[in-house]
Amino acid sequence: MRMEKGNEGEPYEEWLKSPAGPAKHPRRWTRTAGTHAVPGPRSPGLGGTTQGTAPLSRPAVPPAAFRAGRLPPAAAGMLLTRAGSAAGRALPPLAALCQVLRLERSRRTAIVFPLQKLERYLAPGTDTARFRLFQPGLAALQRAEALFRSDRGHPIDCVSSAVRMDHVPPLALPEVCFIGRSNVGKSSLIRALFSLAPEVEVRVSKTPGHTKKINFFKAGKYFTLVDMPGYGYRAPRDFVEMVEAYLQERRNLKRTFLLIDGVVGLQKTDHIAIEMLEEFGIPYVMVLTKIDRASRGVLLKNVLEIQEFVKESTQGCFPQQFLVSSVEFTGVHLLRCFVAHVTGNLPTVEAS
Repeated sequence: MRMEKGNEGEPYEEWLKSPAGPAKHPRRWTRTAGTHAVPGPRSPGLGGTTQGTAPLSRPAVPPAAFRAGRLPPAAAGMLLTRAGSAAGRALPPLAALCQVLRLERSRRTAIVFPLQKLERYLAPGTDTARFRLFQPGLAALQRAEALFRSDRGHPIDCVSSAVRMDHVPPLALPEVCFIGRSNVGKSSLIRALFSLAPEVEVRVSKTPGHTKKINFFKAGKYFTLVDMPGYGYRAPRDFVEMVEAYLQERRNLKRTFLLIDGVVGLQKTDHIAIEMLEEFGIPYVMVLTKIDRASRGVLLKNVLEIQEFVKESTQGCFPQQFLVSSVEFTGVHLLRCFVAHVTGNLPTVEAS
């Protein structure tokens, strides 16, 4: 599926710069009705469609309040108060788009689209097409953010924790699951995603392997985000049985987010997880965490190595990586938007 560029024909990057803008596995998947369809490495599309995902179309022109790269003080204050009032806590810096839009142009681009920041340091001729496969405009980012912000009519909560499949909630909503090595920063990332719903408690521990159960976070009537136990160090004894059963039996699973430590890159245990996802035919995407801790050279090396690995050795992985920092909120807004898209909650998504 080919994506359209820009707002009313204008590429997003040009709108962003303008004064008016916010300045080789053997198994192959079969494209059949009711199943996930994942394009090959050379596909120009979004990286797979999911059942129930709305068709893509051109976006609406960004709201006038955002055209100067900032919200009016009254509107910004209203959004910040609404997001932080539930638990009486202040909103973390840059957790909301209205905070990001107050930054100067290059800074806000780096926060929302961290891969674009790396492009300038690549050697001439380096293929960067996979850096921009999913590049939503402001309208889509705003709608996605609203799904992660709780209010009276849109509650967000951890609704269940399970150790066996007979304990999991019913198949009611589209689901995405987050999985990764112990100490990859999974709980910290989920807490950052739900930072606009301060009443949602995501426990974060300095001890690797803290998550021992499958935790289900329900975002109103729109989707469920699933936090899986970490693999590797201090993984639960029944980890394999628990995770394999979930991945094979959860028919409403739309995408698996495989978290990779951005400082160390792919590890042996990550390759085992990839083999499992490929074998089961599960569509997934790689998310590089802790990028604030990685030097530019190390991050570039890991990004390019993973990009080459995905191109040559996978069938079910979305070609674009997502880079995130749970501390600086880099990439968090884009990841929210991708979650909203794959769960079918964005009626229009603008991307190049």
